Amino acid sequence: MSKSSAFTYSPNRLVNQIITDCGICIAFDPRSGNTHPPVGSFAGLWDTGASNTVISSNVVKRLGLKPIGKVNVSHANGNSTVNTYLINIHLPNNVGFMAIRVSEGILNGFDVLIGMDIIMQGDFSISNYQGKTMCSFRVPSVEHIDFVQDSQKPAKVIALQHRNSLCNCGSGKKYKRCCGIA
Repeated sequence: MSKSSAFTYSPNRLVNQIITDCGICIAFDPRSGNTHPPVGSFAGLWDTGASNTVISSNVVKRLGLKPIGKVNVSHANGNSTVNTYLINIHLPNNVGFMAIRVSEGILNGFDVLIGMDIIMQGDFSISNYQGKTMCSFRVPSVEHIDFVQDSQKPAKVIALQHRNSLCNCGSGKKYKRCCGIA
C-alpha cells in the first residue's frame, strides 16, 4: 500500500467557504529530470458542486499558459465555450496532481476552483465541531468515512485514572504528580 499525502485546513472559526493556497504550473512530469517550470501561488476554493477544476484569466496571464482546446461548460450564468489548459496543481503539504485538464472561467475572490475531478481522487471531509470548521483531504483514498456507521459503534469507555497509577498522558509520572495535580 502506498503512503497517503494529506493536509488539514483549520481556520479556528466557522467558515462557509474552504479556500486554501495552491500552486499552479504548466503541466510537466517532475520525474523527467527537466527543470521545474515556475509555480504561481493562488487561492483555491474547494467546490463539490463543480465537476471540474477551473482557473481564472489571472492564472493564465501570470503563468503564460497556452490553450490546448475548447470546451462547452455550464455554470451559474448559463453556458459558454471556454479555453482549456493542461496544468500541474500543488495543494498544501505536497499533495499534487500532474497534467490536469482545466477550463478558464470568471472567478470572484479566488483564482482556482478545485472541482470533483481532483476531490474524487482522495478522501475529503469537513466538520464544524465546537464552532470551528476543519477540512481534511488525503490521497489516495484509504477508507470510507461513514458517520452513520460510526454512530452505531459502542462508545469508548475511558477508565478512571487512579491517583497512584501512571498518568495516561504517557509522561511516566504518577497521575497525582502529573495531570492530576489539583
